[in-house]
Amino acid sequence: MPAMTTDDVLAEVGPRLRRIRKARGATLAVLSETTGISVSTLSRLESGLRKPSLELLLPIARAHQVPLDELVGAPPVGDPRVRAKPLVRDGRTFWPLTRQPGGLQAFKVLEPRRSKEPDLRTHEGYEWLYVLSGRLRLVLGQHDVVLGSGEAAEFDTRVPHWFGSTGEGPVEFLSLFGPQGERMHVKARPSKA
Repeated sequence: MPAMTTDDVLAEVGPRLRRIRKARGATLAVLSETTGISVSTLSRLESGLRKPSLELLLPIARAHQVPLDELVGAPPVGDPRVRAKPLVRDGRTFWPLTRQPGGLQAFKVLEPRRSKEPDLRTHEGYEWLYVLSGRLRLVLGQHDVVLGSGEAAEFDTRVPHWFGSTGEGPVEFLSLFGPQGERMHVKARPSKA
């Protein structure tokens, strides 16, 4: 079925207004008194001779005690949940949190408890890690650090790096990766003293 155009949606508003008014047993005169909109304007709206506007629809929605979406037949909002299928690579489970390829990519990662010898790699890009639970070992150039829950690290992936479980238990973390030049930006309002 082809998508509805704006004109199609607007054409359905008038008949919908008439159905809602009649279902509530209201006359145009009663609705006019309640909304302050003239009977002739209400009649032209219902017959499609007048284009609906927010100034007209908001008082009608209030009078009928219905959401504005019901008057205009707005499509239902899609399910906001991310239903990504996990990927398993080299013992790690990745849940992609972004849907578009290229650009900034986000993953939730779970790595089981295991001790693994670091295998440092380099590639173009920039990475940001945030530990949700457990302890994450990060080897970055000459640095060898362990991040705990609530800690984060960011780095240029052209620096030799490796990260994984410390071997003490599983680690769960978020990974945000962007192509070279795309860095994470944290904006915060200054605190009021």
